[in-house]
Amino acid sequence: MTDVVREARPTQAATRWWRDAVIYQVYVRSFADGNGDGVGDLLGVRSRLDYLAGLGVDALWLTPFYTSPMADFGYDVADYRDVDPIFGTLADARALIEDAHGHGMRVIIDVVPNHTSDRHAWFLAAVQAGPGTPERARYIFRPGRGEAGELPPNDWESVFGGPAWTRLPGGEWYLHLFAPEQPDLNWENPEVHAEFESVLRFWLDLGVDGFRIDVAHGMVKAAGLPDIGATGQVTMLGTAVLPYFDQDGVHEIHRAWRRVLDSYDGERIGVAEAWAPSQQRLANYVRPDELHQAFNFHFLQTPWDAALLHAVIDESLATVGPVGAPPTWVLSNHDVKRHVTRYGDGEGGLRRARAAALLMLALPGSAYIYQGEELGLPEVLDLPAEVCQDPQRLRHPDDGRDGCRVPLPWAHSEPPFGFSPPGIQDTWLPMPASWGPLSVESQLGDPASTLTLYQEALRLRRAHPALGDGALSWQPSPEGTLVFTRDGVFACTVNTTGEPVALPRPGALLLASAPVTEDGDLVRLAPDSTAWWSLGDA
Repeated sequence: MTDVVREARPTQAATRWWRDAVIYQVYVRSFADGNGDGVGDLLGVRSRLDYLAGLGVDALWLTPFYTSPMADFGYDVADYRDVDPIFGTLADARALIEDAHGHGMRVIIDVVPNHTSDRHAWFLAAVQAGPGTPERARYIFRPGRGEAGELPPNDWESVFGGPAWTRLPGGEWYLHLFAPEQPDLNWENPEVHAEFESVLRFWLDLGVDGFRIDVAHGMVKAAGLPDIGATGQVTMLGTAVLPYFDQDGVHEIHRAWRRVLDSYDGERIGVAEAWAPSQQRLANYVRPDELHQAFNFHFLQTPWDAALLHAVIDESLATVGPVGAPPTWVLSNHDVKRHVTRYGDGEGGLRRARAAALLMLALPGSAYIYQGEELGLPEVLDLPAEVCQDPQRLRHPDDGRDGCRVPLPWAHSEPPFGFSPPGIQDTWLPMPASWGPLSVESQLGDPASTLTLYQEALRLRRAHPALGDGALSWQPSPEGTLVFTRDGVFACTVNTTGEPVALPRPGALLLASAPVTEDGDLVRLAPDSTAWWSLGDA
């Protein structure tokens, strides 16, 4: 493995940094409030770069901060070349990118190409222009079915629930695979291709190091927009062939974008948020001439069970191996319940989450950390209904995403725990009064804290020659456990059971998520724990 280069800016030398980078997801609204309005912003992120550099991450992924009416918290973009006043200014974005590079961290930003906001200048013009005009050709408009066109053009359903079509007063319907405020673009229109190439170049010229591509499996729809003939389509995502997702035509878009990325120095990258009905279909997104990484949602969704984890790790490695791409690993993000809660919540959930973090960071490839997981934050399950704002919750009350988006606690005081400047009490989502002990201030310097565990794991990951990119070798182990080695000089042992497990001593203990008991040639792994071992002089 080649160590990740930590410098002010990427150089022309090929570091292949993206193959084993630890990338920290910043949900901008909830990371840090720099201007005192209770909402996180770019100034707030910039003020915490020392913390992120100290944590030891290689890159930041920033969720959308573009001009937006916020119908879906920025994933409904009204202007792709500017910053929403909630988050700051274009000058703030430029300063953040420069400062992050000065701290040795790269910056990846979201791009949202499947749809725009209904307040985007293009869509406003399309509504005004009427049927059959060039303005409407930028989106997917169709006449309705039924005697008076009163029925949607087909049976497609929105990911957020309900029909994927909305009718305008003039009679035509427009497609929106997400909220009605997010009309789908028509990627058969060359004007759309040219516009997004221009958007990519705008941000690459400002210095960003890559893009996380939202709904990278979208954009292209099957010819004729055929019916599916089934309801409950959201349950089919990632498992069934659908005429509006994972069409072959998306790959030509990604090839074109790869050519743009490769035309810049510093190894700029593209990361696919892609759902596909098979692992082979998913691998298509990371072929050598397409994107660099694709999110591994299968790993995220796997329960805390040794056999199931073994299977998904093997599957993940087998998926990307033939196309030469690195695997990626992630435990939480802004769209799912935090894994402390998914693993059982409380003390048991935290114990498993700590163990899962060490497992993830020992695997070959690149890892993603969602803000706050390094603090062991749980999902906030008791948010009052009146403060919940997620459009997904409005259609699926039990499936809202507000609970994983609650602002981060920085200081051990009282809400808002240093998230906002002194004197500010209200944050855009309320913070639990019990979060003081989970704050950054409370955990820094505490050898038993989850934050210290992450810091030490990231330090060792960068320093140890066997960690990061490469391969692993499974070793025999008792039921309910995992043991694998890296390059014959590093071992990772995992106990997913609720009881201690004895194993032969693998080597010298490097790090453990819970105390390890040593007894002669045996070691006893604590319940729900992971340990790292050095097998040689490395």
